[in-house]
Amino acid sequence: MTNANAEELEGTTLNVYACMVKEGKPLGPRETMRLASLSSPSVAYWHLQKLESLGFITKNEYGEYFIKEKVNISGYLWIGKTLVPRLIFYSFFFVGILCVEAITIAIPFFQTGQIPSLYLFYLMAPTAIAMVLFLSEGIWLRRKTQSENNRKKRNPAKTQV
Repeated sequence: MTNANAEELEGTTLNVYACMVKEGKPLGPRETMRLASLSSPSVAYWHLQKLESLGFITKNEYGEYFIKEKVNISGYLWIGKTLVPRLIFYSFFFVGILCVEAITIAIPFFQTGQIPSLYLFYLMAPTAIAMVLFLSEGIWLRRKTQSENNRKKRNPAKTQV
């Protein structure tokens, strides 16, 4: 697959592609509609046609679509069959740096009882801000690419009696 094709993969089409990869078997428009929480089979069919024209999926003799191969998508990493935004991994990098900075400040405090200077906390602030920004943006992208159906399974609404 070319990177030009992968760059066109976004929004609902990306969600449909991720659902197909996660399911791991050929799917028709109705199954795709249910998995990706689309409004109708015709909407699912349109996205399946788009994925087929981009060269990501093919149609078998039964009218079901299957993944040719799992492609790299700009800004995301595949962890097994799950699509995870790269920004989340960047936030983990900043968490590591923040921990090292905190330990560097804490060691003299616990060894000698010396209170750290305020400027050390000012040095930690950009790292903490970067960590929070990358993590929040990564979580936002993750939720954006997750299907509404998957979120409903994890957070079922309380039924009234």
